[in-house]
Amino acid sequence: MPLYDCMLLAKPLVTREAMAELVARVARRAYQRNGVVTDVKSFGKVQLGYGIKKLDGRHYQGQLMQMTMMVPPSFTKELHYLNKEDRLLRWLVVKHRDAVYGLEFINEDDGRNEMNGFSLAHTKHDHDIEIGSDDSESEFLTSSDEDSDDYNFGTEDDEEKK
Repeated sequence: MPLYDCMLLAKPLVTREAMAELVARVARRAYQRNGVVTDVKSFGKVQLGYGIKKLDGRHYQGQLMQMTMMVPPSFTKELHYLNKEDRLLRWLVVKHRDAVYGLEFINEDDGRNEMNGFSLAHTKHDHDIEIGSDDSESEFLTSSDEDSDDYNFGTEDDEEKK
């Protein structure tokens, strides 16, 4: 089962008990579908970037909750009953990408051999640069450059003598 985050943004005046009941209702629905709630976070009251208009007025603050859960993909379609919930300003379900779970998570080596996948064949070392190649700096070190210290810059007096 994939890992999902369910973000719930409630009205600022909703009590903690009402928020807990709302989270418990979503969690109960997840358990009924053989899902597991792995984490619940409360971010408290947050300032919104813009007002969200509801029947009882425009709200510039909200209480933000995050539920992380492993549920079947069809579960997200069952959450549309939250649209009728008048305590919520917004809700959102986001699927975790690249999440490792199940047997893959158990067999994971905790990143101990993480750097073994990188090859040193594509790195550029000093001994890889050939003399006279485009990568070397030999073309900039020649003494025949016009910008070298040996170059004599002419002055107006020198030009008049010629």
